[in-house]
Amino acid sequence: MQTLPKERRFETLSYLPPLSDAQINRQVQYILTQGYFPAIEFNEVSDPTELYWTMWKLPLFNARTPEEVLSEVRACRAEYSNCYIRVVGFDNVKQCQILSFIVHKPR
Repeated sequence: MQTLPKERRFETLSYLPPLSDAQINRQVQYILTQGYFPAIEFNEVSDPTELYWTMWKLPLFNARTPEEVLSEVRACRAEYSNCYIRVVGFDNVKQCQILSFIVHKPR
């Protein structure tokens, strides 16, 4: 049996290579299909003790297509390329974050 090398992991899907825009699109489609509200957050570090990230604009309450969310991800990447960026899905019934995944890591 082989042990994975010890390295920093980030959020959900962190064991996969960086997601392409098409893969992000599919994940966002899942968020929308479940009735969750997508939001985009960014932070200079992705540390487990770092609980509060800065939100890019407001949650996208009116988003109906993944492309709307992806265009905001691209805008956030353009402005904050030195930060970690993640997409978050909020459940308005449970009033909490249901899922999140990293869509950009600084180089």
